[in-house]
Amino acid sequence: MFLRFFFFFFFLIGKKYVLKMLDKFGMRDCKAVNTPMVAHFKLSSDQFPKSDEDKTRMSRVPYSNAIGSLMYAMVCTRPNLAYVVSIVSRFMHSPGKAHWEAVKWILRYLKDSPDLGLVFDQHRADPRGAVGNVDADYGGDLDRRRSLSACIFTLCRSAITWYSSLQAIAVMSTTEAEYIAATEGMKEAIWLRGLVSELGLQQDVLVIFCDNKSVVHLTRNSKYHSRTKHNEIKHHFIRDIVDTADIIVEKIHTTENPADMLTKPLPSAKIDHCLNLAGIIHT
Repeated sequence: MFLRFFFFFFFLIGKKYVLKMLDKFGMRDCKAVNTPMVAHFKLSSDQFPKSDEDKTRMSRVPYSNAIGSLMYAMVCTRPNLAYVVSIVSRFMHSPGKAHWEAVKWILRYLKDSPDLGLVFDQHRADPRGAVGNVDADYGGDLDRRRSLSACIFTLCRSAITWYSSLQAIAVMSTTEAEYIAATEGMKEAIWLRGLVSELGLQQDVLVIFCDNKSVVHLTRNSKYHSRTKHNEIKHHFIRDIVDTADIIVEKIHTTENPADMLTKPLPSAKIDHCLNLAGIIHT
């Protein structure tokens, strides 16, 4: 009951914060859009301002302040902003016009959905307890061709922890990118399993879902082969954890993976489906 009351109250604060943010950046009367980002935003360092005139103009734009405000909203109640905030925050040191247009698009999306929030309901509780979902976007970074890892964990069918971030190394296949994402998700699961135990909740086995069948097989098969033998040893510790049967990795269809919204731009219908899977609803 405390969780429901707390998050309902926090949801109200979140809505007020979004509206205040729109006022702060002069976007309260903007035209709303129904997706946090669209595919035509191909952001890269090539779009940095070149001329002195462009640099002077962009120096007047409150880009860093906007990113900070979006980051706060994302961390508190908006997992669906994790991907777009990860993208636009890469260009804070020298944003160009295209980067600022992407930020304004995100604000326009918030104008369309200021009342989204996390709602925890004991009647929607998953008998498995906390559940994780991982995903990756292979080579999505246009500058260094790094892949992106995404992870989201839910409890009572509502998001409790999430992230979307670039991988530290360049990879050579989709499977490798997904494998690294699963490894990072496993680290989060280990911490979360301990937290759930300290709270006195029963969590015998924590399940992590991945939409890549090859990765599921790799977590259970210690044999090397030509496509994965170059992987760093640290990424194979996931096999040791799976062997203990405390945390397991299972296959899930891409359409049922809420972490998909943390890796790439999606159409409105798919975003709404992912939001529902993550317990992010209009109230």
